[in-house]
Amino acid sequence: MNTDPIADLLTRMRNAVKARQTKTVVPHSKMKEAVLQVIKKRKFIQDFKVVKNGNFNEIEIFFNPEIKELSLKRISKPGQRIYVSKGDIKSVHYGYGIAVVSTPRGVMEGREAVKAGVGGEYLCDVW
Repeated sequence: MNTDPIADLLTRMRNAVKARQTKTVVPHSKMKEAVLQVIKKRKFIQDFKVVKNGNFNEIEIFFNPEIKELSLKRISKPGQRIYVSKGDIKSVHYGYGIAVVSTPRGVMEGREAVKAGVGGEYLCDVW
């Protein structure tokens, strides 16, 4: 059993990119799917799809071949949740990265959350 599935997702992605793999597979959850959708929107990954493996679903992540290095940092953890208001969401890595925030309106990028006027749990940074 994994106590922090989002950290596991980020670690598997980080390791696969460092190993120069074109894809990786992670266990499925709706939260992981929502986080990947935000990351895909900014083209940090090429695509992902949900595949059935026996009795369980898995997410197959295809990396963008143009991205040689992918930095993923987990912010809010199960032992210490980090919540931010709309005014506390800052730009990531001088505007080149994104903040992934889980809001009452769903998982979205930090800039979208500021525009929507909502805050939430600060999940991770990607650059």
